[in-house]
Amino acid sequence: MGKDVIIACDFPNAGETLAFLDRFSGRKPFVKIGMELFYGEGPDIVRALKQRGHRVFLDLKLHDIPNTVKRAMQVLSRLEIDMVNVHAAGAAPMMQAALEGLRRPDGTRPLLIAVTQLTSTDQTIMERDLLIEKPIDAVVSHYAKTAKAAGLDGVVCSPLEAQGVHKSCGADFLTVTPGVRFAGGEHADQKRVMTPAQAKLAGSDYIVVGRPITAASDPVAAYEKCIAEFVG
Repeated sequence: MGKDVIIACDFPNAGETLAFLDRFSGRKPFVKIGMELFYGEGPDIVRALKQRGHRVFLDLKLHDIPNTVKRAMQVLSRLEIDMVNVHAAGAAPMMQAALEGLRRPDGTRPLLIAVTQLTSTDQTIMERDLLIEKPIDAVVSHYAKTAKAAGLDGVVCSPLEAQGVHKSCGADFLTVTPGVRFAGGEHADQKRVMTPAQAKLAGSDYIVVGRPITAASDPVAAYEKCIAEFVG
């Protein structure tokens, strides 16, 4: 599977989202719909983007008991999304249930990936708030191995851990990496970051980029810069 840039469409409503994407004349970027947009607009925003020809990563980070997650995934899979995620901390039975729920009657399903540790988390936060004292890269690799054993397609991690995940889980196990900023850019609430070019060298399969593109004075140029650095 080729590398690609996923734009995080973290907008409050469909109007702003569609107006933003209208600027990409002739292109259909892979887009991520997160909690803000999905909770505000519901499934209709997914349908609108699919009708426009976009691939959609639905980033809801499900984390609940296995039966609840399975039934939720049955609903989400009907939206013809291309990628969806759960929290790896939900453990193997939950991840397996999610996979079962995603399978459509024709045998197809979206890609299913698991969030390891949020890119707003660092070693200090993990130890202080989560009582996890192992090194963060070891924790991410362990979660990735658990996700692979459960049958998932990959994980969400920072670019810093992508190489370790591939070493533990194989080159075909996807690494979807937020925490990407241009050189000299503002990190904001992100703790574990790389540039698009660095993420490419680190082995990321997809980078998820939000504010460096959506808040840019020229979002199309910022997207093209990401593509040039990451995809080449």
